Amino acid sequence: MYKHGIKRILDFILSLVGIIVLSPLLIIIVIAIKLDSKGPVLFTQRRVGKDKVLFTIYKFRTMKTDTPKEMPTHLLDNPDFFITKVGKFLRKTSLDELPQLFNILIGNMAIIGPRPALWNQEDLIEERDKYGANNIRPGLTGWAQINGRDELDIDVKAELDGYYVEHESFSMDVKCFVGTIISVTKSDGVVEGGTGQIDPTKEEKL
Repeated sequence: MYKHGIKRILDFILSLVGIIVLSPLLIIIVIAIKLDSKGPVLFTQRRVGKDKVLFTIYKFRTMKTDTPKEMPTHLLDNPDFFITKVGKFLRKTSLDELPQLFNILIGNMAIIGPRPALWNQEDLIEERDKYGANNIRPGLTGWAQINGRDELDIDVKAELDGYYVEHESFSMDVKCFVGTIISVTKSDGVVEGGTGQIDPTKEEKL
């Protein structure tokens, strides 16, 4: 009942309230980005949604306009070179993710769920297929986000996403939401470029 109806209703209501309440902060961030560097305020990218249907994700732009757009951050030779001054703060505090409230509002995403993979992150997509993690709406935050985030290898991240799919419930979502607030406050697991690798020495758990 929760997964197939109530969760979507809560996502819609909470994202709408969030947009309204946080609108002053959103405006401040928009102004800061425009004053800091040339280029658009928003950054858009194709991501993998529910059932691997692609959608356009919205984020505040944190990098220079000449940054390769369709490349995961961990594949850039020097991620810090491309990040703007304001962008560094936004990424550390996860405020760059706030425009995804609009993705949640229209139904592309949920508040809690696996973070949406880039359309060309075939390694992560393939790993998630093993656990059914591509079959639900991706989230603004999730179980993997509060258990390592950027520090996680891809196979570990996919396994944690699978754990969330198996235990998806209201109580699990509350646990992820509270855990996210704690993680963001401490900036836990934020590593520019991340690891993004599959550990070949780790045996796959059945």
